[in-house]
Amino acid sequence: MTLNRLGLVVHGGRPEAVEAARVVRAWCEEHAVRCTDIDVWGEDGHRRGARAEVEAAGNPDLVVTLGGDGTFLRGARLAAQNDALVLGVDLGRVGFLTEVPASGVRAALDAVREDRLTLDTRMLLAMRASCPLKVPAGLEEWVRYGRGPLLPPPQVRPDCEINDEWGIPLDVTALNDVVLEKLARDRQVSVGVYISGRLLAAYSADALLVATPTGSTAYSFAAGGPVVSPRAEALVFTPVAPHMAFDRSIVTAPNEAVGLRVLERSGPAAVSIDGQVRGVLDPGDWIGVYAAPRRLRAARLGPMDFYGRLRERMNLTDAPAAVADGSPAPLWSVSTPPPGDLAHLALLGVPDGPSTIQ
Repeated sequence: MTLNRLGLVVHGGRPEAVEAARVVRAWCEEHAVRCTDIDVWGEDGHRRGARAEVEAAGNPDLVVTLGGDGTFLRGARLAAQNDALVLGVDLGRVGFLTEVPASGVRAALDAVREDRLTLDTRMLLAMRASCPLKVPAGLEEWVRYGRGPLLPPPQVRPDCEINDEWGIPLDVTALNDVVLEKLARDRQVSVGVYISGRLLAAYSADALLVATPTGSTAYSFAAGGPVVSPRAEALVFTPVAPHMAFDRSIVTAPNEAVGLRVLERSGPAAVSIDGQVRGVLDPGDWIGVYAAPRRLRAARLGPMDFYGRLRERMNLTDAPAAVADGSPAPLWSVSTPPPGDLAHLALLGVPDGPSTIQ
């Protein structure tokens, strides 16, 4: 790819991230690539939104994140705003999103510049609402927990139609999930959940979330939701601690929007996007969550071994009863290329196998 401008998102609290940033800047200087640190803070001292961050960084062609999944999520939000490529350098502990080790930063940048990469595309979420999101005075101090000021509420998109029934289009890009959650510890939120415009059920719960396949291993997983391949096309609705017998997740088609309406006797509910509180809804307000028309483009050095990483990061162990009377299951189930009728399958670790993973 033609690489003229690179944006850098660094977890400044980790020395290894700061050192990796030095390597990236040196590489950019060697190859005459403009390198800009993407700064969340504006000159007026207020926290910028994603679009303002990208514009201040000169609209980079490639966004490089140095940190864990949280740093990658921020970089992904920025890259999606500009349809840029994002490259995640893995300096985290339990994440699924980053891949390149710190020692491989230079090699990864060379691969991007020389088009020796695998393009990994991921579903994103967009959102509409019955009203613009706002953060009430005093809420920020209550929810920040030492994490710094909140992101500003999302702006209204000027390029989309607005009407009473379909609501207001918000400038939202979520890679993991959109969550509607309670504000008071002693009171659940009451929410009507709609799928494809039809009422599924009215829930009383701590939270209700809509996740992408990528986000299925984040909050949704912690709440008992399913693990979904990041290559799948689906939305995952998961209730968190619902006060009802039906507590299962619902996996929908990508063209089936999920609506969440705060009911009359409910308390207010916070709207979080990829873990960041972005506003509060009052009874009668609603949001609609749906698959975004565009996708995130992430650079990888090769196909991602999602299931190997799942086994590693979740510390999966074999059942004692399964291995007590014999040898453990082999790491790879096949070692030869598939026959012709299976040539369309995506397989990892197979010599000369098909290269179909994206």
